Amino acid sequence: MSPILFYGVPSGCSLGSIVALEWLGKPYRLCRIEMPEVASSAEYRRINPVAETPSLLAGSGEMISESLAILNHIGANTAGTGLAFAQGTPGFDRLNQMLAFLNTTFFSAFSPLWFAIEEQDIDDNDKRALTNYGRTLVKRAHAQLEEMLGAKPWLLGAQRTLADAYFIGIARWTRYHDVVDRRDYPNLQRLYDKLEADPAVQFAHAIEGGRAATSSGGFRGEVSLDEALGLLRQAA
Repeated sequence: MSPILFYGVPSGCSLGSIVALEWLGKPYRLCRIEMPEVASSAEYRRINPVAETPSLLAGSGEMISESLAILNHIGANTAGTGLAFAQGTPGFDRLNQMLAFLNTTFFSAFSPLWFAIEEQDIDDNDKRALTNYGRTLVKRAHAQLEEMLGAKPWLLGAQRTLADAYFIGIARWTRYHDVVDRRDYPNLQRLYDKLEADPAVQFAHAIEGGRAATSSGGFRGEVSLDEALGLLRQAA
């Protein structure tokens, strides 16, 4: 069974996992999860009890959640691609350090901003406070990552890795939150523009948008949540 990635729309960080699977080039399928309606449903909670995306039904039948775990699972099958590194090597440590930064600092910086938009039961003063707090966090995270990237072509150096895939899934959130101008961070702008021109990223955007999408990797089509649940029952 080829793995199935459950990706969230609109604009889930799961876009990074789609890009990673495209770069890997091995067969995979996708299952579209509308947020928050389908993600919070009893059916999807059988896939992921905390009602978040992405999730991955691995070829072995194992369910995996959380982007870091999914990307490391993908990374275990990337021998010869340069996308990841063998456990115990300096490259593996550097990759996980960058993935952890992207998850705990870069991703989390946007959390107050998302809460201010999505939460219905807060007043205007609280929304302003959350927005100001989020703006401070996002600016700080961009400045830190700008310095870490420096003049390198990719986050870890001369070759793209899974960290770059994860980055593009989060970096685009500035479209929704007008709190930074990425042009103030020229290294990150350069990386962002390069990734946006990548066929795998363009494919992932098209998939999210429900448009015709041409895979340059191993995409084998989409399945419904009901179909995926049936496959999960068979694998149990």
